[in-house]
Amino acid sequence: MTFSGFPKDTLRFLAGLKKNNDRSWFEAHREQYEASFVAPAKAFVEAIAPRLHKIDPGVRAEARVNGSIMRLNRDIRFSKDKTPYKNHMDLWFWCGAAKGWDTPGFYFRLTSDALMLGTGMHVFTAAGLKLYRAAVLDPKKGAALDKLVEKMRKAGYEVGSESFKKTPKGVPADHPRAALLKYGGLHAGWEGKPPRELHTAAFVDFVAKHFTAVAPVHAWLKAM
Repeated sequence: MTFSGFPKDTLRFLAGLKKNNDRSWFEAHREQYEASFVAPAKAFVEAIAPRLHKIDPGVRAEARVNGSIMRLNRDIRFSKDKTPYKNHMDLWFWCGAAKGWDTPGFYFRLTSDALMLGTGMHVFTAAGLKLYRAAVLDPKKGAALDKLVEKMRKAGYEVGSESFKKTPKGVPADHPRAALLKYGGLHAGWEGKPPRELHTAAFVDFVAKHFTAVAPVHAWLKAM
């Protein structure tokens, strides 16, 4: 399957779903969903996979729904928001045998008016948080992350995110990496309007460029 860009109908479908987030509208536009959402997403995953493998051979890119293409249906069982569908396209490229959020990876989100690209782990598990804090406190690893965060931000990437108000127990509030020790996850990414390349084969290069730029954060997380 050759990727030639996401059709303009992809953004029209996402905009329509945002305005009409209900099952009857979705079923009436199922063919549009298959043609402008699922099909080009599969082609894109296949096209970006070799570029990701150059960054990290262990990254998984599966061109299927429930693989790298996240399901459009929302889990509303425990949510106050009962709208049945996400109004964006999420792609996830993970590390490890089992797909999950407990390992680093690369993420992609497309809405009708924005694109988000990046890497990291947005929320650490309890075990992951322990490993992260130990790495930040390590003189060599911690200093490397400090420099990396500064470099990412200077390059225009957002790095986050702080989840705690205080440093961990036993760590002074004036620790040189106190801000990093308050993070509950670590990710670096770019957000902007959908670029003109979105509708062409050159979009693979556009995404690969950003994934490559934030790849050092991915590598630090894997090594922590």
